[in-house]
Amino acid sequence: MKKLTILSGAGISAESGIQTFRDGDGLWENHKVTDVASPEGWRRNREMVLEFYNQRRRQLHEVEPNEAHQLLAELEKYFDVQIITQNIDDLHERAGSTNILHIHGELFKSCSCNNKSLIYEQKGDIYLGDKAEDGAQLRPFIVWFGEDVPLYQTARELVKDSDILVVVGTSLQVYPAAGLIHDIKDDCLLIVINPNETGFGYGQRAVVMKEPATKGMKLLFDKLVNLA
Repeated sequence: MKKLTILSGAGISAESGIQTFRDGDGLWENHKVTDVASPEGWRRNREMVLEFYNQRRRQLHEVEPNEAHQLLAELEKYFDVQIITQNIDDLHERAGSTNILHIHGELFKSCSCNNKSLIYEQKGDIYLGDKAEDGAQLRPFIVWFGEDVPLYQTARELVKDSDILVVVGTSLQVYPAAGLIHDIKDDCLLIVINPNETGFGYGQRAVVMKEPATKGMKLLFDKLVNLA
C-alpha cells in the first residue's frame, strides 16, 4: 500500500465547533495565547491556565468528528495512512483513524509539570493541588509556545517516507510543524486543502484546494482512491 500522510491543523477541528485563534484576532476563547499556552503564562497564573484547559476539555466531550475526520479514517482501506496532527483533540481517534501522532500534545492527558514523561489519562478537570506521582502539580499534556516538540523528529521521518502528503486545515504558520512540508521527497505528491493563504508559496509543487476541510476532503476522496 502507498504511504499517505496527513498533516492536519485547527481548521479541520473548527468544523466540529472547536475554535481556532489563527483565523481571527489572535485570541483563543478570549484569552491571549501567551497567557494560556506558554511556560510564562503557566508561571504567572497556574489556576487560570488549568481552568482554561478544563473548559476546552469539557467542550471536547460535547463535540463530534466531522465528515473530514471520517473520510480520513476511511482512507485506511486504501492506503497506509499516518496522521500527524497539530490538534490536541481526539476527533481523529473517534472517527476511526488508527495511526495518529499528536505533535502538540493531547487534551485528554495530563503530566507532571516537572517531568513530562509522567503522563496520565485525563478526561476530567485538573485543579491546583492535583499531583503527579513525583509530587509535582499536574499540568495539561500540551506543547506550549517556547517548549520543545519532542515528536517532531518522528514526524519528519514519517513525512520523508510518504508517497502522498495531504495538508488539511492548517495555514502552516506554526513552527516547527510548518517546516515538515520541506521534508517530502522529490516524487511525493503534495496536496494542500485550506481556504486561506498558507504560510509560504508552493510554486508548482503542490495541488492547492482553497476549500474548508470537509468540502476539500469530499472533493479529494475519490481522486485519492484512484491513486491507491
